[in-house]
Amino acid sequence: MAVAGGAAASGAAAAISEAIKASGAIIRLDPVDFERMLGRMEEALVVHAESGLLRTKHEYMTSYRGFIFYMKTDAEIRVPDRCETIQAKKIWIPS
Repeated sequence: MAVAGGAAASGAAAAISEAIKASGAIIRLDPVDFERMLGRMEEALVVHAESGLLRTKHEYMTSYRGFIFYMKTDAEIRVPDRCETIQAKKIWIPS
């Protein structure tokens, strides 16, 4: 069984590696820079999710000029009205 477990772990590692390759670079920003970037965008699609057990965390993701940007904060940010927002159950970032 140790061989099967090793193969499963190896397969899981390969799947994570492929997910990272498929998603490309994900750039983490602080809330101020994320909001500033949204302010410069004509139109944007912003994904928002809430997470956390004891305290709610707000996670945001958008793409801009071919890059994917991600931000996590304690407080909900104001997304400009010209941006479309999608509420997601969860945002998963490969590590």
